[in-house]
Amino acid sequence: MPRLTLIGHSAFLLEDDNGNVVAIDPFITGNPVATISADDVRPNTILITHAHNDHVGDAVELAKRTYAKTIALVELADWLEAQGAPEVVGFNFGGTTAFAGGTVKMVPAWHTSSYHDGEKRVAHGIPAGFIVRFGGRTFYFAGDTALFGDMRLIGEEGIDVAILPIGDHFTMGPDDAARAAEFVAARTVIPCHYNTFPPIKQDPEAFRAKVAKRAPRTEVVILAPGESYTA
Repeated sequence: MPRLTLIGHSAFLLEDDNGNVVAIDPFITGNPVATISADDVRPNTILITHAHNDHVGDAVELAKRTYAKTIALVELADWLEAQGAPEVVGFNFGGTTAFAGGTVKMVPAWHTSSYHDGEKRVAHGIPAGFIVRFGGRTFYFAGDTALFGDMRLIGEEGIDVAILPIGDHFTMGPDDAARAAEFVAARTVIPCHYNTFPPIKQDPEAFRAKVAKRAPRTEVVILAPGESYTA
């Protein structure tokens, strides 16, 4: 059974029974809510939804240290390779690529995407969401996104666990995220991208109540940083 662990913000680890470890948007160093350090993480795959610093995070350093395969949108992948990530796979919307223990399909997200190196904006691309099939379960990592109607199509993929941002301000807030839960119709929804910084302060219990009204068959699992869920 796959285990999903919240590092904090939108950073997660996925682990299966065969020792495969996937890091998703590994913002660890400088993450004010993370309970571990980047040195504690040894992925063999890294997935990055978009180029914002709070999602790229420690990806390059982790890839160099562990020789993890790093998977991202092709433009972002080109930049990651130029930074020294040793094995990079770039792909695009609608495409699926395999990694140790699973596959990832790229789906849309409504957001922006750029990496800042000091005063310079050095990496671009388009934000994405990921449908990850791993350990016999299907996960939807929405990434940073607004609500959009084609989440209903994503739901047709048969999502077991949907990871949705609820922080508002930079992404959809609890009301729209509850509608997203209804559209995706996952068995389980896990909120993320909230309470990391003041502008995205939210009450996850209020989100749970909203989902109960819109999608009563969906369970909301609230994870504190460092906590895990077995799917």
